[in-house]
Amino acid sequence: MTLSIRAPSFDNGGNIPKQFSKSGGNVSPLVEWQGAPPGTQSYALVVEDPDAPKGTFRHWAAYNISPELKRLAEGAGSREKGSAFQMGQNDFGHTRYDGPQPPPGDRPHHYFFRLFALDVPELDVDEDCSAAEVLEAAKAHALDEADMVGLFASESR
Repeated sequence: MTLSIRAPSFDNGGNIPKQFSKSGGNVSPLVEWQGAPPGTQSYALVVEDPDAPKGTFRHWAAYNISPELKRLAEGAGSREKGSAFQMGQNDFGHTRYDGPQPPPGDRPHHYFFRLFALDVPELDVDEDCSAAEVLEAAKAHALDEADMVGLFASESR
């Protein structure tokens, strides 16, 4: 079995419900996975929008996720501190999940949920690291990667 990821609230390639957007509830969705390769010692999850006007925009980076976990509950990324995992600073400047917020009138943006099964129990990043730093560290230690994409468009003004 290969690593796979899903968000039960929306289909891969489907629309992300407004409650998970920055203008909605700004709550991180439930994310589940299965098929970890042998030797997995932790996970990292990065959510990014490559369609952002100024280039890829990172909305969430969760890392040092226990290998025993197979899901992050809805809202797990919405707290800044006190989680069972660590989070890097997103491109909004927050150490939490911030949902989709494409410019009004833009075509739907693609939000990639990228899960990495890692060969280390903890990533070697600073406590105040950025989501981009988490992504680079995760790529360097990835045993496997799975992703899914959700679409979101802001309402026109």
